[in-house]
Amino acid sequence: MRKSLPFYAFAITSILFATTLAAQVADKFAYAVTDIQQGYNWNYLRKIDLRTGKFTGILLNGNDLNQVAYDATSKQEITSFANPKGMGFNTKPAFSSGVAAMALDKKNNRLYYTPMFIDQLRYIDLKTMKVFYTAGQEFSGRPQKSPDQGNIITRMVIASDGYGYAVTNDGTQLLRFTTGKKLLVEDLGSLVDDQSNNGVSIHNACSSYGGDVIADDDGNLYIFTARNLVFRVSTTTKVTAFLGTIKNIPPTFTVNGAAVTEDNKIIVSSAMAASSYFTVDLKTLAATPYAINGTVWQSSDLANSNLYISGNKPIGTAIELMKGTAIPAATDSRVILFPNPVTNNQFTLQFNALEAGNYTIFVTDVTGRQMVRQALTIGSENQSQSINLDKAAAKGVYMVNITDKESRSVFSTKLVVQ
Repeated sequence: MRKSLPFYAFAITSILFATTLAAQVADKFAYAVTDIQQGYNWNYLRKIDLRTGKFTGILLNGNDLNQVAYDATSKQEITSFANPKGMGFNTKPAFSSGVAAMALDKKNNRLYYTPMFIDQLRYIDLKTMKVFYTAGQEFSGRPQKSPDQGNIITRMVIASDGYGYAVTNDGTQLLRFTTGKKLLVEDLGSLVDDQSNNGVSIHNACSSYGGDVIADDDGNLYIFTARNLVFRVSTTTKVTAFLGTIKNIPPTFTVNGAAVTEDNKIIVSSAMAASSYFTVDLKTLAATPYAINGTVWQSSDLANSNLYISGNKPIGTAIELMKGTAIPAATDSRVILFPNPVTNNQFTLQFNALEAGNYTIFVTDVTGRQMVRQALTIGSENQSQSINLDKAAAKGVYMVNITDKESRSVFSTKLVVQ
């Protein structure tokens, strides 16, 4: 069942956040979940310096029964811990049942994560190393974990829009959550296989479970599966395109952790193979060995705040918007949008030369939140369609995107609401 909770965002706040992201220095490290020794208990937090390949000691013992946990809302100590149905482990320890999904929220200096068999979002305050649980609130709404582990969350990241995203093993739930003072969670639904995938599905248990996810600067997620497959996911449409299989990597190596390096490569770790890590070029999917300085810790997850630079996003866009720079009109004459700016919460799209067929119109705010989704069938030239925005829509800059029946973008432009 789809779960939807309201999101509250203001355009200027989002622009400021986007500008901060663009200006901040890239992380030269990644957090890693490891065992206390060479094994398969994913309960200990370390940090790896990506410049030297050296790990720190244990930063947090996630098995510690004496670790105090705090309620994320009240900030009060939690004294009662319920056990999930059918599970025999204690839910008090921070990393109880193991962790394979975490995301670094650099803005709030938090490390968000969820234990594999506990349906609860948690975070570590990295300034104090205190642990906070969202007590009394389910994360995915599926507390009973399936025998095939399909509904376990193993992928999590903070994306370019400032929201956290988490994906279940089976790809049937893409969850989006807010960071900051108030946690709000939205189930965006199932990922959708792109028609060009030729039968390679994000939902396949043999090839597409496990792994990790990173985000780029253009609203996309990239899922690296445990079997070394790579998929690109649009956070707007949820369409998931298969990009290929990582090359030059040992057959025994399973990708379980992934993070972006400061030189725009992807470092990947394995929870199963005690061998060197690898860096992956996302454009070619070619892997090269990454030298570890000291003990090679098997890792079930990696996390830092770096976004993959896609090359599709104009540099300085957020700064130009803050300065009030005029937004250029769309140059694609096949579709004309007017008026722009909008003053009465309504605009018109005129279709001059799009092929007849079915299309979908999306309007999103600067955080990536979907404001309008409207299906359209074009049957003739010069057809027009009026789009109504919510009267409560905040003033600011929005994106209008039109996709065809195969979810390919055919038109995109900025819209100003005054």
